[in-house]
Amino acid sequence: MDEPIRVGLMGLGTVGTGVVRLIEEHQEDLVHQTGKPIAIEKILVRDLLKERPLAVDPDLLTNRPEEIVQNDRVDLVVEVMGGIEPTRGYLREALENGKHVVTANKDLMAAHGAELLSIAAQRNCDVYYEASVAGGIPILRALVEGFSSDRITRIVGIVNGTTNYILTEMARKGTPFEEALARAQELGYAEADPTADVEGLDAARKMAILGNLGFHTNLSLEEVSVRGVSDVTPADVHFAEQLGYVLKLVGIAGLDKEKVEASVQPVLLPRSHPLASVDGVFNAVCVYGEAVGETMFYGPGAGELPTATAVVSDLVTVANNMQLGVTGRSTVTPYREKRMKGADEVFSKHFLRVRVEDEAGVLASLTQIFAEAGVSLEKVLQVPHCEDGEAEIVLITHTASQYQLKDVQFRMEELPAVRRLMSYYRVEGGEQ
Repeated sequence: MDEPIRVGLMGLGTVGTGVVRLIEEHQEDLVHQTGKPIAIEKILVRDLLKERPLAVDPDLLTNRPEEIVQNDRVDLVVEVMGGIEPTRGYLREALENGKHVVTANKDLMAAHGAELLSIAAQRNCDVYYEASVAGGIPILRALVEGFSSDRITRIVGIVNGTTNYILTEMARKGTPFEEALARAQELGYAEADPTADVEGLDAARKMAILGNLGFHTNLSLEEVSVRGVSDVTPADVHFAEQLGYVLKLVGIAGLDKEKVEASVQPVLLPRSHPLASVDGVFNAVCVYGEAVGETMFYGPGAGELPTATAVVSDLVTVANNMQLGVTGRSTVTPYREKRMKGADEVFSKHFLRVRVEDEAGVLASLTQIFAEAGVSLEKVLQVPHCEDGEAEIVLITHTASQYQLKDVQFRMEELPAVRRLMSYYRVEGGEQ
Protein backbone atom coordinates (compact mmCIF):
# COMPACT_ATOMS: atom_id res chain seq x y z
CA MET A 1 0.00 0.00 0.00
CA ASP A 2 1.16 3.55 -0.69
CA GLU A 3 2.77 5.49 2.13
CA PRO A 4 -0.05 7.37 3.92
CA ILE A 5 -0.43 11.10 4.26
CA ARG A 6 0.29 11.64 7.93
CA VAL A 7 -1.74 14.14 9.93
CA GLY A 8 -0.90 15.89 13.19
CA LEU A 9 -4.18 16.81 14.91
CA MET A 10 -4.11 19.69 17.39
CA GLY A 11 -7.15 19.42 19.63
CA LEU A 12 -9.51 16.57 20.49
CA GLY A 13 -12.63 18.40 21.59
CA THR A 14 -15.97 18.31 19.78
CA VAL A 15 -14.62 19.06 16.30
CA GLY A 16 -11.38 17.10 16.77
CA THR A 17 -13.38 14.04 17.76
CA GLY A 18 -15.47 14.47 14.61
CA VAL A 19 -12.34 14.67 12.47
CA VAL A 20 -11.04 11.39 13.93
CA ARG A 21 -14.42 9.73 13.37
CA LEU A 22 -14.58 10.80 9.73
CA ILE A 23 -11.01 9.75 8.95
CA GLU A 24 -11.59 6.33 10.53
CA GLU A 25 -15.07 5.68 9.16
CA HIS A 26 -14.54 7.14 5.66
CA GLN A 27 -11.04 5.78 5.03
CA GLU A 28 -12.07 3.89 1.89
CA ASP A 29 -13.65 7.04 0.40
CA LEU A 30 -10.62 9.13 1.35
CA VAL A 31 -8.25 6.71 -0.33
CA HIS A 32 -10.41 6.78 -3.45
CA GLN A 33 -10.37 10.60 -3.50
CA THR A 34 -6.70 11.16 -2.67
CA GLY A 35 -5.02 7.99 -3.91
CA LYS A 36 -3.41 7.48 -0.51
CA PRO A 37 -4.47 6.44 2.98
CA ILE A 38 -4.89 9.20 5.57
CA ALA A 39 -3.29 8.37 8.92
CA ILE A 40 -3.29 10.32 12.17
CA GLU A 41 0.29 10.41 13.44
CA LYS A 42 -0.15 12.40 16.67
CA ILE A 43 -2.93 14.22 18.55
CA LEU A 44 -2.17 17.19 20.81
CA VAL A 45 -4.30 17.26 23.98
CA ARG A 46 -4.06 19.05 27.33
CA ASP A 47 -4.83 16.03 29.50
CA LEU A 48 -3.44 12.65 28.47
CA LEU A 49 -5.58 10.77 31.01
CA LYS A 50 -8.94 12.40 30.33
CA GLU A 51 -11.84 10.08 29.48
CA ARG A 52 -13.10 10.72 25.96
CA PRO A 53 -16.26 9.75 24.06
CA LEU A 54 -14.14 8.15 21.35
CA ALA A 55 -11.61 5.39 21.95
CA VAL A 56 -8.20 6.62 20.76
CA ASP A 57 -4.90 4.76 20.85
CA PRO A 58 -3.04 6.30 23.86
CA ASP A 59 0.22 6.16 21.87
CA LEU A 60 -1.22 8.80 19.49
CA LEU A 61 -1.77 11.32 22.29
CA THR A 62 0.77 13.94 23.31
CA ASN A 63 0.78 17.13 25.34
CA ARG A 64 3.94 18.39 23.63
CA PRO A 65 3.20 20.50 20.51
CA GLU A 66 6.72 19.98 19.20
CA GLU A 67 5.86 16.33 18.61
CA ILE A 68 3.61 17.61 15.82
CA VAL A 69 5.12 20.84 14.48
CA GLN A 70 8.70 19.49 14.54
CA ASN A 71 7.83 15.91 13.58
CA ASP A 72 9.35 14.97 10.22
CA ARG A 73 6.72 12.26 9.76
CA VAL A 74 3.83 14.78 9.87
CA ASP A 75 2.85 16.10 6.42
CA LEU A 76 -0.18 18.13 7.42
CA VAL A 77 -1.33 19.83 10.63
CA VAL A 78 -5.06 20.03 11.40
CA GLU A 79 -5.74 22.64 14.08
CA VAL A 80 -9.06 22.55 15.94
CA MET A 81 -7.90 23.63 19.40
CA GLY A 82 -8.96 27.27 19.02
CA GLY A 83 -7.59 30.48 20.50
CA ILE A 84 -5.04 32.89 19.07
CA GLU A 85 -2.03 32.29 21.29
CA PRO A 86 -0.17 29.97 21.51
CA THR A 87 -1.95 28.50 18.47
CA ARG A 88 -0.54 31.17 16.15
CA GLY A 89 3.00 30.25 17.16
CA TYR A 90 2.38 26.54 16.62
CA LEU A 91 1.01 27.08 13.10
CA ARG A 92 3.79 29.49 12.19
CA GLU A 93 6.35 26.88 13.21
CA ALA A 94 4.50 24.13 11.36
CA LEU A 95 4.49 26.18 8.14
CA GLU A 96 8.13 27.16 8.53
CA ASN A 97 8.90 23.45 8.84
CA GLY A 98 7.14 22.80 5.52
CA LYS A 99 3.89 21.38 6.85
CA HIS A 100 0.52 22.20 5.34
CA VAL A 101 -2.19 23.56 7.62
CA VAL A 102 -5.94 23.06 7.85
CA THR A 103 -7.67 25.08 10.57
CA ALA A 104 -11.16 25.82 11.84
CA ASN A 105 -9.93 28.84 13.82
CA LYS A 106 -11.90 31.94 12.81
CA ASP A 107 -10.34 34.11 15.55
CA LEU A 108 -6.84 33.35 14.35
CA MET A 109 -7.60 33.69 10.65
CA ALA A 110 -9.46 36.99 11.12
CA ALA A 111 -6.60 38.48 13.14
CA HIS A 112 -3.51 36.86 11.60
CA GLY A 113 -4.65 35.08 8.45
CA ALA A 114 -2.62 37.34 6.14
CA GLU A 115 0.55 36.54 8.08
CA LEU A 116 0.01 32.77 7.95
CA LEU A 117 -0.89 32.83 4.26
CA SER A 118 2.25 34.82 3.52
CA ILE A 119 4.46 32.28 5.31
CA ALA A 120 2.65 29.46 3.52
CA ALA A 121 3.36 31.04 0.14
CA GLN A 122 7.04 31.46 1.00
CA ARG A 123 7.33 27.84 2.15
CA ASN A 124 5.24 26.44 -0.72
CA CYS A 125 2.60 25.18 1.72
CA ASP A 126 -1.19 25.27 1.77
CA VAL A 127 -3.41 26.88 4.39
CA TYR A 128 -7.11 26.01 4.20
CA TYR A 129 -9.74 27.23 6.64
CA GLU A 130 -13.21 26.41 5.28
CA ALA A 131 -14.58 25.42 8.70
CA SER A 132 -13.70 28.80 10.22
CA VAL A 133 -16.74 30.65 8.88
CA ALA A 134 -19.95 28.64 8.52
CA GLY A 135 -19.37 25.13 9.80
CA GLY A 136 -20.51 22.63 7.19
CA ILE A 137 -21.38 25.25 4.51
CA PRO A 138 -18.64 25.35 1.83
CA ILE A 139 -18.77 29.11 1.45
CA LEU A 140 -15.03 29.89 1.28
CA ARG A 141 -14.43 27.37 -1.48
CA ALA A 142 -17.38 28.88 -3.36
CA LEU A 143 -15.94 32.39 -3.06
CA VAL A 144 -12.45 31.38 -4.19
CA GLU A 145 -13.30 28.83 -6.85
CA GLY A 146 -16.99 29.00 -7.72
CA PHE A 147 -16.98 32.78 -8.27
CA SER A 148 -13.47 33.02 -9.71
CA SER A 149 -14.82 34.28 -13.05
CA ASP A 150 -17.26 36.74 -11.49
CA ARG A 151 -16.91 39.94 -9.49
CA ILE A 152 -18.56 39.75 -6.07
CA THR A 153 -20.29 42.95 -5.03
CA ARG A 154 -22.07 41.96 -1.83
CA ILE A 155 -22.07 39.28 0.87
CA VAL A 156 -24.96 39.17 3.35
CA GLY A 157 -25.24 36.41 5.90
CA ILE A 158 -26.48 34.92 9.13
CA VAL A 159 -23.21 33.45 10.38
CA ASN A 160 -23.81 32.94 14.11
CA GLY A 161 -26.15 30.15 15.14
CA THR A 162 -26.35 31.18 18.81
CA THR A 163 -27.83 34.60 18.13
CA ASN A 164 -30.06 33.23 15.39
CA TYR A 165 -31.49 30.71 17.86
CA ILE A 166 -32.07 33.47 20.44
CA LEU A 167 -33.85 35.77 17.97
CA THR A 168 -35.92 32.86 16.66
CA GLU A 169 -37.10 32.10 20.21
CA MET A 170 -37.93 35.77 20.77
CA ALA A 171 -39.93 35.89 17.53
CA ARG A 172 -41.81 32.61 17.93
CA LYS A 173 -42.57 32.75 21.64
CA GLY A 174 -42.06 36.36 22.72
CA THR A 175 -39.28 35.16 25.02
CA PRO A 176 -37.15 37.92 26.59
CA PHE A 177 -33.51 37.97 25.54
CA GLU A 178 -32.12 36.76 28.88
CA GLU A 179 -34.44 33.72 28.94
CA ALA A 180 -33.69 32.83 25.32
CA LEU A 181 -29.96 33.06 26.04
CA ALA A 182 -30.29 30.84 29.11
CA ARG A 183 -32.15 28.26 27.03
CA ALA A 184 -29.42 28.39 24.38
CA GLN A 185 -26.83 27.73 27.08
CA GLU A 186 -28.85 24.78 28.43
CA LEU A 187 -28.93 23.25 24.95
CA GLY A 188 -25.22 23.81 24.38
CA TYR A 189 -25.74 26.41 21.66
CA ALA A 190 -24.13 29.18 23.74
CA GLU A 191 -20.97 29.22 25.84
CA ALA A 192 -20.95 29.95 29.58
CA ASP A 193 -19.51 33.34 28.55
CA PRO A 194 -21.61 34.20 25.47
CA THR A 195 -20.10 37.65 24.89
CA ALA A 196 -18.41 36.86 21.57
CA ASP A 197 -21.70 35.56 20.17
CA VAL A 198 -24.30 37.98 21.52
CA GLU A 199 -22.16 41.10 21.03
CA GLY A 200 -21.49 40.22 17.39
CA LEU A 201 -17.73 39.60 17.68
CA ASP A 202 -17.87 36.02 16.40
CA ALA A 203 -19.88 37.09 13.35
CA ALA A 204 -17.56 40.06 12.75
CA ARG A 205 -14.53 37.77 12.54
CA LYS A 206 -16.32 35.65 9.97
CA MET A 207 -17.37 38.68 7.92
CA ALA A 208 -13.77 39.93 7.87
CA ILE A 209 -12.71 36.58 6.39
CA LEU A 210 -15.57 36.61 3.86
CA GLY A 211 -14.89 40.20 2.87
CA ASN A 212 -11.20 39.52 2.32
CA LEU A 213 -11.84 36.53 0.08
CA GLY A 214 -14.81 38.05 -1.72
CA PHE A 215 -13.26 41.43 -2.46
CA HIS A 216 -9.56 40.43 -2.63
CA THR A 217 -8.57 43.01 -0.07
CA ASN A 218 -7.07 43.07 3.42
CA LEU A 219 -10.03 43.92 5.64
CA SER A 220 -9.13 43.98 9.33
CA LEU A 221 -11.45 43.03 12.16
CA GLU A 222 -11.30 46.59 13.49
CA GLU A 223 -12.83 47.85 10.24
CA VAL A 224 -15.99 45.78 10.70
CA SER A 225 -18.65 47.86 12.46
CA VAL A 226 -20.12 45.67 15.21
CA ARG A 227 -23.33 45.78 17.22
CA GLY A 228 -24.78 42.80 19.06
CA VAL A 229 -28.26 41.64 20.05
CA SER A 230 -28.18 42.02 23.84
CA ASP A 231 -30.37 45.17 23.67
CA VAL A 232 -33.02 43.62 21.41
CA THR A 233 -36.41 43.41 23.14
CA PRO A 234 -39.55 41.39 22.40
CA ALA A 235 -41.20 44.73 21.58
CA ASP A 236 -38.63 45.36 18.82
CA VAL A 237 -39.30 41.91 17.39
CA HIS A 238 -43.06 42.44 17.64
CA PHE A 239 -43.07 45.83 15.89
CA ALA A 240 -40.76 44.54 13.17
CA GLU A 241 -43.19 41.68 12.54
CA GLN A 242 -46.16 44.06 12.54
CA LEU A 243 -44.49 46.10 9.79
CA GLY A 244 -43.67 43.03 7.69
CA TYR A 245 -40.10 42.32 8.78
CA VAL A 246 -38.03 39.72 10.64
CA LEU A 247 -35.22 40.78 12.99
CA LYS A 248 -31.91 38.91 12.53
CA LEU A 249 -28.24 39.44 13.37
CA VAL A 250 -26.80 39.96 9.90
CA GLY A 251 -23.29 40.39 8.58
CA ILE A 252 -23.03 42.70 5.59
CA ALA A 253 -20.00 43.24 3.36
CA GLY A 254 -20.33 45.32 0.22
CA LEU A 255 -18.09 46.61 -2.56
CA ASP A 256 -19.33 49.63 -4.48
CA LYS A 257 -17.28 51.99 -6.64
CA GLU A 258 -14.07 50.39 -5.28
CA LYS A 259 -15.07 51.19 -1.68
CA VAL A 260 -15.88 48.62 1.00
CA GLU A 261 -18.40 48.56 3.82
CA ALA A 262 -18.48 45.86 6.48
CA SER A 263 -20.77 45.47 9.47
CA VAL A 264 -22.50 43.07 11.82
CA GLN A 265 -25.72 44.29 13.43
CA PRO A 266 -29.36 43.45 14.12
CA VAL A 267 -31.20 44.05 10.84
CA LEU A 268 -34.84 44.05 9.78
CA LEU A 269 -35.31 41.77 6.78
CA PRO A 270 -38.47 41.79 4.64
CA ARG A 271 -40.32 38.49 4.94
CA SER A 272 -39.58 37.92 1.25
CA HIS A 273 -35.81 38.09 1.85
CA PRO A 274 -34.14 34.65 1.51
CA LEU A 275 -32.50 35.01 4.93
CA ALA A 276 -35.76 35.80 6.73
CA SER A 277 -36.76 32.13 6.93
CA VAL A 278 -33.39 30.94 8.31
CA ASP A 279 -34.26 29.94 11.89
CA GLY A 280 -32.70 28.23 14.88
CA VAL A 281 -28.99 27.48 14.82
CA PHE A 282 -28.75 27.35 11.03
CA ASN A 283 -26.50 29.67 9.03
CA ALA A 284 -26.96 31.07 5.53
CA VAL A 285 -24.94 33.36 3.29
CA CYS A 286 -26.18 35.25 0.22
CA VAL A 287 -23.52 36.15 -2.33
CA TYR A 288 -24.19 38.67 -5.08
CA GLY A 289 -22.07 38.69 -8.23
CA GLU A 290 -22.16 41.03 -11.20
CA ALA A 291 -22.65 38.12 -13.59
CA VAL A 292 -24.42 35.42 -11.57
CA GLY A 293 -26.73 37.69 -9.57
CA GLU A 294 -27.91 36.35 -6.20
CA THR A 295 -26.94 32.95 -4.81
CA MET A 296 -27.54 31.48 -1.34
CA PHE A 297 -25.69 28.90 0.75
CA TYR A 298 -27.56 27.32 3.67
CA GLY A 299 -26.78 24.68 6.28
CA PRO A 300 -25.66 23.88 9.83
CA GLY A 301 -23.19 26.47 11.05
CA ALA A 302 -21.64 24.42 13.86
CA GLY A 303 -21.58 21.00 15.48
CA GLU A 304 -19.20 18.07 15.58
CA LEU A 305 -19.78 16.43 12.22
CA PRO A 306 -20.79 19.43 10.05
CA THR A 307 -17.65 21.33 11.07
CA ALA A 308 -15.49 18.21 10.92
CA THR A 309 -16.79 17.58 7.40
CA ALA A 310 -15.47 20.97 6.29
CA VAL A 311 -12.12 20.26 7.96
CA VAL A 312 -11.72 16.85 6.31
CA SER A 313 -12.79 18.29 2.94
CA ASP A 314 -9.93 20.77 3.24
CA LEU A 315 -7.65 17.90 4.20
CA VAL A 316 -8.63 16.08 1.00
CA THR A 317 -7.92 19.20 -1.07
CA VAL A 318 -4.47 19.57 0.46
CA ALA A 319 -3.75 15.86 -0.06
CA ASN A 320 -4.69 16.16 -3.73
CA ASN A 321 -2.57 19.29 -4.10
CA MET A 322 0.37 17.36 -2.65
CA GLN A 323 -0.14 14.62 -5.22
CA LEU A 324 -0.31 17.14 -8.07
CA GLY A 325 2.61 19.22 -6.85
CA VAL A 326 0.58 22.44 -6.77
CA THR A 327 0.76 23.19 -3.06
CA GLY A 328 1.29 26.80 -2.10
CA ARG A 329 -0.19 28.12 -5.33
CA SER A 330 -3.80 28.32 -4.16
CA THR A 331 -3.15 31.08 -1.65
CA VAL A 332 -5.44 34.02 -2.33
CA THR A 333 -3.28 37.13 -2.13
CA PRO A 334 -5.13 40.45 -1.68
CA TYR A 335 -4.54 42.67 -4.67
CA ARG A 336 -7.26 45.34 -4.41
CA GLU A 337 -6.47 48.55 -2.54
CA LYS A 338 -8.71 48.84 0.51
CA ARG A 339 -10.82 51.97 0.74
CA MET A 340 -13.56 51.99 3.37
CA LYS A 341 -16.84 53.85 2.95
CA GLY A 342 -17.60 56.77 5.22
CA ALA A 343 -20.86 57.24 7.13
CA ASP A 344 -22.17 59.44 4.31
CA GLU A 345 -21.62 56.63 1.79
CA VAL A 346 -23.40 53.74 3.54
CA PHE A 347 -27.10 53.76 2.66
CA SER A 348 -30.10 51.75 3.86
CA LYS A 349 -33.57 52.14 5.22
CA HIS A 350 -33.83 52.54 9.00
CA PHE A 351 -36.26 51.45 11.73
CA LEU A 352 -36.72 53.66 14.80
CA ARG A 353 -38.86 53.31 17.94
CA VAL A 354 -39.35 56.62 19.74
CA ARG A 355 -41.07 57.27 23.09
CA VAL A 356 -42.71 60.72 23.07
CA GLU A 357 -45.13 62.83 25.07
CA ASP A 358 -48.70 61.87 24.22
CA GLU A 359 -49.94 65.26 23.06
CA ALA A 360 -51.05 66.97 19.89
CA GLY A 361 -48.42 68.12 17.41
CA VAL A 362 -45.65 65.77 18.50
CA LEU A 363 -45.79 63.64 15.35
CA ALA A 364 -45.62 66.76 13.19
CA SER A 365 -42.56 67.98 15.12
CA LEU A 366 -40.93 64.60 14.77
CA THR A 367 -41.50 64.35 11.03
CA GLN A 368 -40.12 67.87 10.68
CA ILE A 369 -36.85 66.65 12.19
CA PHE A 370 -36.58 63.96 9.54
CA ALA A 371 -37.35 66.47 6.80
CA GLU A 372 -34.62 68.81 8.05
CA ALA A 373 -32.13 65.92 7.91
CA GLY A 374 -33.23 65.11 4.35
CA VAL A 375 -34.81 61.78 5.33
CA SER A 376 -38.27 60.81 4.06
CA LEU A 377 -40.53 58.34 5.86
CA GLU A 378 -41.98 55.18 4.34
CA LYS A 379 -44.08 53.88 7.26
CA VAL A 380 -45.29 55.44 10.53
CA LEU A 381 -47.01 53.53 13.33
CA GLN A 382 -48.30 55.42 16.40
CA VAL A 383 -49.06 53.41 19.55
CA PRO A 384 -50.76 55.15 22.54
CA HIS A 385 -49.30 54.38 25.94
CA CYS A 386 -51.13 54.28 29.23
CA GLU A 387 -48.19 55.15 31.45
CA ASP A 388 -46.78 58.57 32.26
CA GLY A 389 -48.69 60.25 29.43
CA GLU A 390 -46.41 58.74 26.80
CA ALA A 391 -46.95 57.38 23.31
CA GLU A 392 -44.70 55.32 21.10
CA ILE A 393 -44.00 56.06 17.46
CA VAL A 394 -42.44 53.47 15.17
CA LEU A 395 -40.97 54.62 11.86
CA ILE A 396 -39.41 53.10 8.76
CA THR A 397 -37.44 55.57 6.67
CA HIS A 398 -36.76 55.55 2.98
CA THR A 399 -33.12 54.99 2.00
CA ALA A 400 -30.79 57.34 3.85
CA SER A 401 -27.14 57.41 4.88
CA GLN A 402 -25.75 56.54 8.29
CA TYR A 403 -24.67 60.17 8.56
CA GLN A 404 -28.25 61.33 8.06
CA LEU A 405 -29.47 58.87 10.70
CA LYS A 406 -26.98 60.27 13.22
CA ASP A 407 -28.21 63.77 12.33
CA VAL A 408 -31.80 62.67 13.05
CA GLN A 409 -30.76 61.19 16.40
CA PHE A 410 -28.96 64.39 17.35
CA ARG A 411 -32.00 66.52 16.46
CA MET A 412 -34.25 64.22 18.52
CA GLU A 413 -32.15 64.89 21.60
CA GLU A 414 -32.92 68.60 21.18
CA LEU A 415 -36.69 68.09 20.93
CA PRO A 416 -38.36 68.34 24.40
CA ALA A 417 -41.34 66.17 23.39
CA VAL A 418 -39.05 63.19 22.70
CA ARG A 419 -38.56 61.22 25.94
CA ARG A 420 -36.08 58.68 24.51
CA LEU A 421 -35.07 56.72 21.45
CA MET A 422 -36.02 53.15 22.38
CA SER A 423 -34.23 51.39 19.52
CA TYR A 424 -33.03 51.75 15.96
CA TYR A 425 -32.01 49.17 13.37
CA ARG A 426 -30.90 48.97 9.78
CA VAL A 427 -33.49 47.69 7.30
CA GLU A 428 -32.01 45.47 4.60
CA GLY A 429 -33.51 45.38 1.13
CA GLY A 430 -33.89 49.14 0.69
CA GLU A 431 -30.49 50.00 -0.82
CA GLN A 432 -30.44 52.01 -4.01
